[in-house]
Amino acid sequence: MLHAFTTFGNSSSGLGALGVDGQAFVIQLITFVLAYLVLRRYAFGPILKVLRERRETIEGGVKLGEQMQKDKAELETKVEKTLHETRQQADTIISGAHDTARQTIREAEDKAREKAAGILKEAEQRIVQDTSRARQKLEKDLVGLISDATEAIIEEKVDAKKDAQLIDRALKERQTA
Repeated sequence: MLHAFTTFGNSSSGLGALGVDGQAFVIQLITFVLAYLVLRRYAFGPILKVLRERRETIEGGVKLGEQMQKDKAELETKVEKTLHETRQQADTIISGAHDTARQTIREAEDKAREKAAGILKEAEQRIVQDTSRARQKLEKDLVGLISDATEAIIEEKVDAKKDAQLIDRALKERQTA
């Protein structure tokens, strides 16, 4: 059988014509087959298992990434919706605050007007009272001055009875004139 391999490698046709030693080729082929069987039994299984696990991990990561992208899009949508609602609520609150402020200002202006009107009315009443008092005092002072002037003119002390007679006579003279 070895002879068959020897003639196989030395022939001028076939592998020998290509410059390949047949015996070395057979030994390399046997070594390759044995190495393949050993690797298949002890190395390829664990390596394929690790590769399978890695592929599953990568696929899981890709799926997780896709799910995270979906979750992110949903979250962004929710955030936008919440922001929109919050802006609307803030606008409503601000509008209400403006309305309340306007109402408060109107009420304050109305109270100020009422208070000013009250102060003005009270001042008018005081003016009327002061004017009335001033007239009464003026009349009293005028009566005293007239009485003093009358005494100086007629050179006689005038009492209330005589004063009333003089006033009546002066009024009668005016009416006839």
